[in-house]
Amino acid sequence: MGADAEPTDDEVVETAADAAEGVIFAHYTQSDVRDMDVTVTFEDGVLDVDVYLNAPDDVDPEVVADEAALAARDAVDELFAASE
Repeated sequence: MGADAEPTDDEVVETAADAAEGVIFAHYTQSDVRDMDVTVTFEDGVLDVDVYLNAPDDVDPEVVADEAALAARDAVDELFAASE
């Protein structure tokens, strides 16, 4: 991506998903995660991030899922800021 080039929709989705997964696996080992789903869409400039997490309660999975969704949004904000 060159200077002043907007990120592609695919880059936005991949960046958001990677950030969300990074937060999840910072809290849990991969083998501890029973089930997870990170769904990211980016259409018409609107980012939608949905995180489902089924993991042990030693760290509240709902809190981690919320943190992962926020990290995804922050990562996309940084991606756009870098393209300015």
